[in-house]
Amino acid sequence: MNGYTGKILEVDLGANKLTDRSIDEKTARKFLGGKGLGLKILYDDFKPDVDPLGPDNIIVFATGPATGTSFPTGGRYHVMAMKSPLTGAIGSANSGGRWGPLLKASGYDAIVVRGASDTPVYLRVVEGKTELVDATGLWGKTTFQTTDEITAEIGENASVACIGPAGENMAAISCIINDNYRAAGRTGMGAVMGSKKLKAIAVYGTEKVTVARPGEMKEGVKSAIQKMRENPVTGEGLPTYGTAVLVNIINEHGAYPVRNFQTGYFPDADEESGETLAEKYLIGKKACWGCPIGCGRSTAVPDGVFSVTRGEGPEYETIFAFGSDCGIAELDAITKANHLCNELGLDTISMGTTIACAMELVEKGKIPESSLHGLNLTFGNAGAMVEAVWMTAYRAGIGDDLALGSLELGKKYGAPELSMSVKGLEIPAYDPRAVQGIGLNYATANRGGCHVSGYMISPEILGLPEKLDPRTTEGKAQWVKTFQDFTSVVNSSVVCLFNTFALGLPDYAGMLSCITGWDMDDSELLMIGERITNLERLMINQYGFDEKDDTLPKRFDEPMPDGPSRGQVSHLDEMLSGYYEIRGWEHGKPGSEKLRELGL
Repeated sequence: MNGYTGKILEVDLGANKLTDRSIDEKTARKFLGGKGLGLKILYDDFKPDVDPLGPDNIIVFATGPATGTSFPTGGRYHVMAMKSPLTGAIGSANSGGRWGPLLKASGYDAIVVRGASDTPVYLRVVEGKTELVDATGLWGKTTFQTTDEITAEIGENASVACIGPAGENMAAISCIINDNYRAAGRTGMGAVMGSKKLKAIAVYGTEKVTVARPGEMKEGVKSAIQKMRENPVTGEGLPTYGTAVLVNIINEHGAYPVRNFQTGYFPDADEESGETLAEKYLIGKKACWGCPIGCGRSTAVPDGVFSVTRGEGPEYETIFAFGSDCGIAELDAITKANHLCNELGLDTISMGTTIACAMELVEKGKIPESSLHGLNLTFGNAGAMVEAVWMTAYRAGIGDDLALGSLELGKKYGAPELSMSVKGLEIPAYDPRAVQGIGLNYATANRGGCHVSGYMISPEILGLPEKLDPRTTEGKAQWVKTFQDFTSVVNSSVVCLFNTFALGLPDYAGMLSCITGWDMDDSELLMIGERITNLERLMINQYGFDEKDDTLPKRFDEPMPDGPSRGQVSHLDEMLSGYYEIRGWEHGKPGSEKLRELGL
């Protein structure tokens, strides 16, 4: 098939067995690849009672038809697991860099990992040759060390996706790091790899992706790149300041979370902004494979207690999580915490917001001194924040509790309401009291408190594709539904969500049709996205998630205490019933008519 290698690698770690199988065209057209393909694979072997850290859990690494092609930002891959150790829902994460294109160039669309090894191993996929390699000597090493040692063995052009000590120690907020600084960050996928004793997957290949209509594709790509260059976000904001360009913008809207979301305005926000990052610590810019935007930041903190010789980031979400959410404005400390997360394999959003939750638990007298082991975990204490990161990776002292994530941490100390999470996943850097649509997306996103399932910040704050009033609820249900389904297409294609600031469904339908030869139009593509969204919802329903879980922390029923959004509250209830009606869902579950309509 055009756009696909047509092969999936099945890995049985328990039996030490590697098998190839094919992907059929009907499945590919129905689910595309990436997230959609991963969900279909998981659903075919679905076990609602699976232990997320047991051998029966399945983890899938998948590319899509756009991965490794000239489709702008086609350098990503998607990771799915049958059950997340953090949320108990479907595990789902996405990453850039160059690992995805190199997996495809090695001859595979996806890798499916089952079972668990008795001893540490890593998977090598090079030019179509696959083997499991002893990784005993790599166990305990950081992601940087692991990457260096594996590429020294098989070649510097290889790409390595691996776990660090956090994943080995099965921290529920651990992640997978590829190319040293790119993270498949959310829902604890590092812990799933750790439970399987799978240290890394190294890929390299030179196989080219076949495109059905290369001439038309060339014109489509040319048009898409022109739109991206002319767009103020993809052509100017992100290339100039990276994702941290949002710090001052979101703060000025009163939606920048402070001290565990106690308020939404941080007077010291400019000290941790993208502009300040560029002025103080930027040493270069980086782009993922095939990306014309180049939002990556190469940074260094040259001296001081938080020095970093060379790293990448921090991104906007990371700055909020370790910065304002912890009451901290020291950008050098935030950069250090980010670097440690990359090195040790931790999701920066969940790590930072879990520390913020712990700080409020301390503030309210919920965590006793004996549990802190001398760590002064209070808002504004940058040193304690950085210390807490490595303690979490090695599950030392209070780090053993932080490794559970904020919800389980809150439950342990008698205040689960202080966890700013949905379905167990910590919510990112936008207060839903100030931006109503993103609140509806948080509540209804299948993987939990996720902003990139339906990035309503684009219309509500940035005015793309059109400007919406962030404080009203009118029309938001339809917008969220459409954005969520479109995002399922993006994550199944698999390309970067950032290109959607400039590109829409017609661009996607045009280029994907050129790649595959299928002649898909906007409506078919959006239905594919809706099918994927509903399949994931159908699966989490079987885990017990439904209407009761499509909610927000009670904090957002309290008026914003100060800043530009003072007095605002979340109006989730005004939007939720309309959202269900548009979706064809009953009490948070897809109805039988909707499932038939989508071929599920």
